[in-house]
Amino acid sequence: MSPTHHKASERRASDRRGSSFSRRDSIDPRKLVPMDKMTHISGTDDFNVVFVGAGNIMFGSEEGPWNHSFRFEHKLGRRLKVVALIDPATERAKEVLRKKCDSFVLSAYEHTRIYKNFDEFHKNLPKSLRPRAFVVGSPPMFRGTLQSGRDIETQILKHYPGVALFIEKPIATGPVEEIEEGYKIAKQIEESRTICSVGYMLRYLKAVQMMKHIIDENNLTVMTTIARYACAYEAIAKPDWWDKSKSAGPVIEQGTHFCDLSRYFGGEVDYSSVVAHSLEWNENAGQLSAMKVDESKIPPENRIPRVTSATWKYDSGAVGTFTHVVALQGTNYSCELEVYADGYCLRLVDPYVQPVLYVRKPGDDHEQTYRFPDDDPFFSEVSNLIDIIEDIEEDPDAACILSNYEDAVKTYELTWSIRKASEKSRAAKLEAGRKPT
Repeated sequence: MSPTHHKASERRASDRRGSSFSRRDSIDPRKLVPMDKMTHISGTDDFNVVFVGAGNIMFGSEEGPWNHSFRFEHKLGRRLKVVALIDPATERAKEVLRKKCDSFVLSAYEHTRIYKNFDEFHKNLPKSLRPRAFVVGSPPMFRGTLQSGRDIETQILKHYPGVALFIEKPIATGPVEEIEEGYKIAKQIEESRTICSVGYMLRYLKAVQMMKHIIDENNLTVMTTIARYACAYEAIAKPDWWDKSKSAGPVIEQGTHFCDLSRYFGGEVDYSSVVAHSLEWNENAGQLSAMKVDESKIPPENRIPRVTSATWKYDSGAVGTFTHVVALQGTNYSCELEVYADGYCLRLVDPYVQPVLYVRKPGDDHEQTYRFPDDDPFFSEVSNLIDIIEDIEEDPDAACILSNYEDAVKTYELTWSIRKASEKSRAAKLEAGRKPT
């Protein structure tokens, strides 16, 4: 191997695998190919995958567009072999496999084995079926730590070294004290040079990559990021979502995507600068009329806030703001991100459904509008991950991972900082109310 070729390989490993912050952090938006325009990845060998979790994020639901299995099927075609599905709810696992085997993707699932937990899987899976990738979509309360039973990442690293990881966001929803364990997991992934991608799929939107391109092309410095996430609560019928002792609250569980996008453009956050306020369930303005769950069954101290609004400073000096709102009914959410730099305003609207980017530039007070019909960031993140696992792309400007594990832990820490800051301000208000005038 020539020295030049060796360096190119090293560059691909560090820049594309997402194992280091020296990597490239953007993709040419022209290289994000829609799923219906993508041909199945070439090859005749099986691509063995293990799915951890048989829930909605893995197999889809009416609540949203998430469905990792669907994207893996379209990327890999007949090469995909799901060798195992790990989920303690074995009846649910059997049902989703039955549906898959009744469809055109039978070849991917006809020999899939169901296991209740990782230990059972590891003890019984034949060595001949060694996976190329683990897709971890189990509930975040059961992962992201070094504790037994909630340490699937380190178990995979221990028993299946070199096998790639795809981890759903957020990386955990445990107590704030466990964040440090997330950083230790990130260090293990980094030191083992394991390919790892975390599911912050909005980074892979063509609109987001166009925003990055505008900033880089014009050598801009971001001044502020302004994010708003208003969910349609009427469609959220999962009781755990309304219980912050189980979901960690809407900012951590749901708003995490927009906190992550804010970091993606603003850079590193000074967590000590975070200030936040909340509208609580028992305040007059926080009454909701269309909830599908019986909130009286949730202990009062675990009920979620209706509004959380936060501001912070980035290390660069820029300012970030984020507001999460539980207010809309129906099914459609209302989400926007604004990024300002000298002379520029980049405004991303409706990123989950039909992304639209509005751009205002120097010399023109009118916004230019860019639409991105049928863009699928879920597919783009899966496609990039598989290209890197296969190492088939010689173009150094092509596939790369945009969110690694350490990056995801930093977003997790930001969301926890927002929650803690809002609880602190709420406690201060209650304490002030108890003092005699």
